[in-house]
Amino acid sequence: MKRYDLRHLKDDFYDRMVELIDKGLNVAEVGIFLFEVGDFSSIQKSADVIKANGHDLMNSLKFNEVDWTIVVKKATPQIQKERQEKIKAAQENAEQSAQKVEEKAE
Repeated sequence: MKRYDLRHLKDDFYDRMVELIDKGLNVAEVGIFLFEVGDFSSIQKSADVIKANGHDLMNSLKFNEVDWTIVVKKATPQIQKERQEKIKAAQENAEQSAQKVEEKAE
């Protein structure tokens, strides 16, 4: 388990967080990331970034009045790829459904 303090990056910590997961954690290892919360959109965005990269978000909680922590478990490359493919397929399906709705509306 490793702990990373990303508070100094303010709301620009997402790329660094992914880099630390990819290069700093071993497969199945847990990382704890501490970041500063501004308007609370960073909480959902951090969860979305973890999901988009195929890792496991194990916990997300308020650390104090201005800081937040998330606990992430690094997935295997195979699991990451499978999850990313599922996300891509779901996005394509949603786009196709939206196009069908637009075509019917016309």
